[in-house]
Amino acid sequence: MNAIAASETALVLIEYQNDFMSEGGVLHEGVRGEMARTKMLPHTKTLVEKVRTLGIKVVWVPISFAPGHPELGASPYGILGNVKAANAFVAGEWGSAIVDELTPHESDLIVAGKRGLCGFASTNLDFILRHNGVKRIALGGFLTNCCVESTMRTAYEYGYDVITLTDCTATLSETQHEAAVKFTYPMFSTPLDHEAFLALYRA
Repeated sequence: MNAIAASETALVLIEYQNDFMSEGGVLHEGVRGEMARTKMLPHTKTLVEKVRTLGIKVVWVPISFAPGHPELGASPYGILGNVKAANAFVAGEWGSAIVDELTPHESDLIVAGKRGLCGFASTNLDFILRHNGVKRIALGGFLTNCCVESTMRTAYEYGYDVITLTDCTATLSETQHEAAVKFTYPMFSTPLDHEAFLALYRA
């Protein structure tokens, strides 16, 4: 891989929020099994702690909606229809908060405006990354084959060096996760586990 400095790298973490990650979250049951299998939470906790010491910027990309999800219109379908039906990620409520185990540090950046699948669409993510001199992004979060994949594709087209963190992601089933990692991720990124990513920056 190309040598890119830690100061030019960002760890971009998508939807590490209670509605997905925590007991009682309205979407938690759907991802609980895959979270446990990939060990995404403990891996991400380890990764966040280590990248901060390396000078890699941590960027959080939560999703949220006004009560009633008016941003999605009257009859959303597909994954966003499911989000509205579950009343998930309501701004200001517990479900939309970033999980306590990963409370952002004051040096982290939090992206505003995510209302759909891609972390770049309708947000200031690209602005934040470019103004911080970021050339490489490493992606983790939910869902492996949805928001992480959508963000990966856009980042690739925007010219970033993209890494997808295969053990810091989860989705609804092992089949879906492994299909994305095996067939889609290599087309638009370099798939690595969190240890292999850290190894790029070790002396």
